[in-house]
Amino acid sequence: MQKVRAAAASAKPFATMASLMARLNDSSRRDQPDTQWLERMYNNRLRVPEHGDHFARWSAESALARRSLPCDLDVPYGDAPRERLDAFAAKGKGAPLVVFVHGGYWKALDKSIHSFIAAALHDAGAAVVVPNYTLAPQASIPQITLQVARAVGWSWRHARTLNADPRRISVIGHSAGGQLAAMMLACAWKVFDPELPPDVVKRAMGLSGLYDLAPLMHTPSLQEALRLTPQQVHDASPARLPAPARGRFVAVVGGEESGEYLRQNRLIQQAWGRERVPLAAALPGLNHFSIVDALVTRGTRVNRLARELMR
Repeated sequence: MQKVRAAAASAKPFATMASLMARLNDSSRRDQPDTQWLERMYNNRLRVPEHGDHFARWSAESALARRSLPCDLDVPYGDAPRERLDAFAAKGKGAPLVVFVHGGYWKALDKSIHSFIAAALHDAGAAVVVPNYTLAPQASIPQITLQVARAVGWSWRHARTLNADPRRISVIGHSAGGQLAAMMLACAWKVFDPELPPDVVKRAMGLSGLYDLAPLMHTPSLQEALRLTPQQVHDASPARLPAPARGRFVAVVGGEESGEYLRQNRLIQQAWGRERVPLAAALPGLNHFSIVDALVTRGTRVNRLARELMR
């Protein structure tokens, strides 16, 4: 766990800008946060009772993907036990490479039930990397963020062995993974690792992402494992960071998600501006889990956006 401890020591690659938050709606400043309301807003499994059906289908389709696609499984990208990734090589040389970061509120789920996403992106011509990371409370969100940065760095170094072009790396993340995807676009890569180029990630997309972590600090079912501090909220909230100097971020959310998720999706565009976030869209008819199904369904808007991201 030495690298996890080292990750906690510095958030330098993700510079904060506290003055920004004077302009943002910071729910952590409520004198008495309404914890019951926050639970209703952020407990997605309660809001979508059939979430277990999604997980079961994802798991079955992922097992099939691993059997049918060329892949290297459980490849270490660091020293921690969960610093492992699955890598799916592209069919042709010079392909785009997508790093997909799973959700689960940083405290649950696993890469193994998300291989089905690699199958869909592979069909679109991409190489795909799906990393695991240490789950809370064994790691803090800033530590997890730096672990994902290590996985992205691994992807850049090994892109050509996956038939991919290291100049064409994008990151897509769902839910907590949306926060991590945004952080990869905001990363100061030369500070993180001087051997990496400054623009490792040029494009990223968040599906139902979380860009201001302050409300989670007051949501009991989440804070029990996340153990967020005010400093961590500042360090790991993309909406509290300066807009990236380069790149493009696409933010989408299910139109049937809670008001807070809809607000979070708008917030990243308000914070970073339309030049960096040209699209912040709520997609009708989708909830927190069906938006992932839409990602892999050809012809849907979110699938088209993902394909555009890879160009």
